[in-house]
Amino acid sequence: MNNTNKEPLRKAVHKNPPGKAVGVRKKKMLMNMYRMKIKNEPNLKFSKLTKALSQETGIGIQTVRKTVRKYWDGQAITVKKRKIRPTLFEKIDNFDKCLIRQKIHSFWFRHEIPTSKNILFTINNDPDLPSLQFTSLKKLLKDLNFDYTRWNRNRCALTEKKDIVLWRRKYLEDIRRYRKEGRTIYYLEETWVNIGKYSQDELLDDKEPPGNSKRLIALHIGSVNGFVEGGLLCVEPKNNMSSYHENMNGDIYYDWFRGILPLLEDNSVIIMDNASHYSVANRVPTMSWKKDSILKWLEDKGLVLDRPMVKFQLIEKAKELRNTVDIYRRSIQEAINYNKAILRLPPYHSELNPIQLAWSAVNDYMKTNNCTSYKLDDICQLINDGVKLVTPEMMANFVDQSVKEEDKLWDLDFIIDEMLEEAVTASSASNTGVTINLVSSSELSDNMSD
Repeated sequence: MNNTNKEPLRKAVHKNPPGKAVGVRKKKMLMNMYRMKIKNEPNLKFSKLTKALSQETGIGIQTVRKTVRKYWDGQAITVKKRKIRPTLFEKIDNFDKCLIRQKIHSFWFRHEIPTSKNILFTINNDPDLPSLQFTSLKKLLKDLNFDYTRWNRNRCALTEKKDIVLWRRKYLEDIRRYRKEGRTIYYLEETWVNIGKYSQDELLDDKEPPGNSKRLIALHIGSVNGFVEGGLLCVEPKNNMSSYHENMNGDIYYDWFRGILPLLEDNSVIIMDNASHYSVANRVPTMSWKKDSILKWLEDKGLVLDRPMVKFQLIEKAKELRNTVDIYRRSIQEAINYNKAILRLPPYHSELNPIQLAWSAVNDYMKTNNCTSYKLDDICQLINDGVKLVTPEMMANFVDQSVKEEDKLWDLDFIIDEMLEEAVTASSASNTGVTINLVSSSELSDNMSD
């Protein structure tokens, strides 16, 4: 039996989730409903009106009242933007990471075993470094390629992963051999140059520039005899990413590298870090890519397909082109053609590159000769003037400092071996019967309080 007295069913109203901003479209809908209500019920009280609008739209009553009042005041309907907080890795740049790695090494040099607890205390007591929590430290240590080596049943030591240790040992062995052979060693490095409305305290760094400053990327190469004349490259980035490594174009770098090789001494060695544009100018497609993206990538590389292909075939074509876009391999081949060798620095070992100190000297010149011009040529000229002030004597001193750091790192791995062996021997003498083994990354959180 039908009940004709029943009220018509109302459409369910979806409430706006607490804490979630109300979009412009929903606010406009709210104001349209408000205008209809005051037209149909001009004597309706404000409190009842806003309550009814809240119930019908699902928007919180406080938001309804604020939006209506803004409408009364003639303000435009907008969405309040949430403040975007920088992530851990946006706050900690490469320079900070190198400093943190050196702090960990300093424990071994003092013959103290580093643990997460004393490392965290050291970092948080350095005013030049951001404060961290244990969870943030865990992520950072993973990024810096550190693991925990268990030397006692209840104790772990912070050590670098096998790949990093082997990389560093090979680098130190190779560069010592090159020096013994009498080969000239060149170092190349790049940096940000912040120009315009900025603080005088920060001109050359790898951090986001303050205010309305404009930035350039400066790249140069030098040896114990100073910067190579004609080797300065200034590049205006297309966007304001947090690192110059994300901004430098691989093709621009490769063209610069080819032009610089004839200016270097024969049978010399080129030291470079691990910036992405030194390695691969563009990512090579994989099966996770959409087919249209793979086709566009192939077209950008100049490949014209003469027939339709399935995705597997396109990936094979991309693999064939890999060597043509891999800048590092192309750089190695170019260097070989000019009788040069390339040696890559281990990750986050900037103290082994004396050009870092040379850029600091250029920074001092920039601080006292601030350029307000935004023209690329004027800025490059200012940087070039600072570069000319770096004498061969200064560069030789910078190289000597880097060699001293090489010697320290050469001893470091032996110190770690000896200390861990002594720790195990002491544990064995106490009948613990424990041997050294590496703790996996998934176990890092279990050792954070050691």
